[in-house]
Amino acid sequence: MLDIGGGSGRVGELILGAGAREWVNADIAQEMLDLSAKRLERFGDKVKLVQGDFLSVPLEGKFDVTIALGFFDYIPDAHLFVRRMAELTSGSAVASFPRWNWLKGPVRKVRYEVINNCPIFNYTERELRFLFGGAGFSRVLIKQGRSGFLVRADS
Repeated sequence: MLDIGGGSGRVGELILGAGAREWVNADIAQEMLDLSAKRLERFGDKVKLVQGDFLSVPLEGKFDVTIALGFFDYIPDAHLFVRRMAELTSGSAVASFPRWNWLKGPVRKVRYEVINNCPIFNYTERELRFLFGGAGFSRVLIKQGRSGFLVRADS
């Protein structure tokens, strides 16, 4: 399994604890990979940590599953990342995407964009279908939650 922006390894801990044979964390922040290494030390060589930009970092082979949870909130060129996910996935890709919510939306906008100068992005179901279909995934399933979407796309 490939986890894009897997950060401190919280999801990896669950995945490996459930019996996954390998978990690869591709993250741009070395500090997060260091936290991940410490958290997942007990899983030994089942853990692979790759530091770098997901769009250009070398990753070997194809993965049965790729995930990107909490990743697309701050990514301006989502299509490039989804296309790379498609190239690296032999089975399913799972990703979360925020959507505009009248309760949380204004607060997030002020907190991230105005105060911290960090753009945030929101998506519609139609945009997600176009994004994943255009990247070459054959089937796209979307579940809508209170503040976002969970997408499963199959190769």
